[in-house]
Amino acid sequence: MQVTIRLHGVFRIDRFKEKTIDCPSGTQIRDIVEQLNLPANLLGTILLNDSFRDGDALLKDGDTLVLLPILEGG
Repeated sequence: MQVTIRLHGVFRIDRFKEKTIDCPSGTQIRDIVEQLNLPANLLGTILLNDSFRDGDALLKDGDTLVLLPILEGG
């Protein structure tokens, strides 16, 4: 199945802004986070097809996954 991944902020460093990848059926969001070597402690917001989700959510063909780091500032 194919899933589009969009990265924001520091997650783009040495990676990509948007990419469509092939992944096997049964893939969870956490599998993608691990595959991309994203620091889990920096993971803030996860959007799957514009809905807030957690790392346990299963991906389906055609999904769009957006990963945003924790935001700091004042």
